Amino acid sequence: MPVYLWEGTDATGKKLSGEIEAKNVQAVFNHLKNQRVIPNAKKIREKGKGLEMEIKIPGFGPKVQTNDVVIFTRQFATMVDAGLPLIQALNILAVNHENKAFKKVLLGVKEQVESGGTLADAMKQYPQAFDDLFVNMVRAGESGGILDIILERLSVQLEKSMKLKREIKTAMIYPSVVIGAAIIVTAILLIFVIPTFAEMFNDFGSALPLPTQIVINLSNFCVDNWIIIFGTIGGALGFLLRFQATDRGKEVLHPIALKLPVFGEIIRKVAVARFSRTLGTMLSSGVPILDALYICARTAGNFVVERDVQRARVAISEGKSMVEPLSSSVVFPAMVVSMIGVGESTGALDAMLSKIADFYEDEVDNAVTAMKQLIEPLMILVLGVIIGALVVAMYLPIFRMGTVI
Repeated sequence: MPVYLWEGTDATGKKLSGEIEAKNVQAVFNHLKNQRVIPNAKKIREKGKGLEMEIKIPGFGPKVQTNDVVIFTRQFATMVDAGLPLIQALNILAVNHENKAFKKVLLGVKEQVESGGTLADAMKQYPQAFDDLFVNMVRAGESGGILDIILERLSVQLEKSMKLKREIKTAMIYPSVVIGAAIIVTAILLIFVIPTFAEMFNDFGSALPLPTQIVINLSNFCVDNWIIIFGTIGGALGFLLRFQATDRGKEVLHPIALKLPVFGEIIRKVAVARFSRTLGTMLSSGVPILDALYICARTAGNFVVERDVQRARVAISEGKSMVEPLSSSVVFPAMVVSMIGVGESTGALDAMLSKIADFYEDEVDNAVTAMKQLIEPLMILVLGVIIGALVVAMYLPIFRMGTVI
C-alpha cells in the first residue's frame, strides 16, 4: 500500500503531522478522524511523488538488519509487559526508529493490527524482518495470553543467535585479511618487482639457479596472462557463490564444509547450538513440536542438518522417537542424542534442549578462540614462506655471483 504524508490538528488546535499506509486518501481521512485528528486536506499527499519523490537505486538504501529486530523485540517486550496497548507500543517504536526500512515495516504492522488483524498475521506479511520462528512464537504467545513472556524469550533467542553469527564473522576476519594481503603482495612481486630482476639477470650470461628460473617463468606467465588469471578467479568465485545458493549447491557443498579441518567442527557445534536453542525456545513457548521441527529445519543453515531434522519430524509424525534419525546423523554427537532421548522420556525436552544449547554455545566460544590462536601463527608462517621463497629465489644469482668473484 502507498504511504501518505498528512498534517492536521487535534481538538485543542495543536498541529500534528506524520505518515500512514493506506489504500487511498479517503482511508487516510477515516483513520485520522478515528484518531480524533482534524485533517488538512491540502496537506495530505502520497509519499514518493512530486517534491517528496525518493530516488531509489536497486541494491542500495536502508535494509532491515538483524540488530534492528533484536532491539525492537527487547523494547516491545518491555512495553507489552508494562501493559502498553500493542498499537501504541508499535507506533512509539516506529516513530522513534532511525532505519527507514524497518520503520515502514512497523507502521505496516500497526496498520494491520488496527484493522483487526492479529499481530502474528501482520508480521507474517514482512518476511524480510520477521521469519517463521518469530511469527509462530508470536502466534503462540497471542493464543496463550503470554505475549510478553514469549517476546522476552524471543529477544534472548535472537540475541544469542546474533552473538553466534558475530563470533563466526570475527573469527573469519583475520584469516581473510591475511590471505588477501598475501595474494596482493605476491601479485605485486610477480608482476612488478621480479621482471626488474629478470632484466638484470639477462646480462649475467650464465644459467640461472632452478628456483630463480621457476619464479621468473611464473612472473612472465602472470604478466602475459594477468587478465585471464584474474578473470578466471573472479568467474570461479562468482560461480561458487551462485552455486552454493542453489539446492544442488547446498547438497554438494554443505557436507564438504562439515569435513573441513577446524572449521568443520565449529560449523557442527554452531548447528547443534542453533537447533537446540530454537527448538527448546519454541517448545517452551507452546509451539507444536511438528511445527517447531519444520521451522528448525528451515532455519538450520546447513543442508545436512535440515535433512536430519526433517527425518526426525517424519519419525515423530509416525509416533516414533526423534532419537533414531538423529543418532544416524553426522552432525549430532551421541551425547546430544542421548540427552534428547532423556528429555523425551521425562517430558522435559525443552529444558534439556536449553541445557544442550548453553553447553554448545560455550563450546563454540572456546572453539573460535582456539581457532584464532591457531590461525594467527599459521597465516603468518604461510605468508612468510611465500614472500621469503620469492625473495630468496631472486637473490640466489646475486649470492652465486658474489661467491664467484
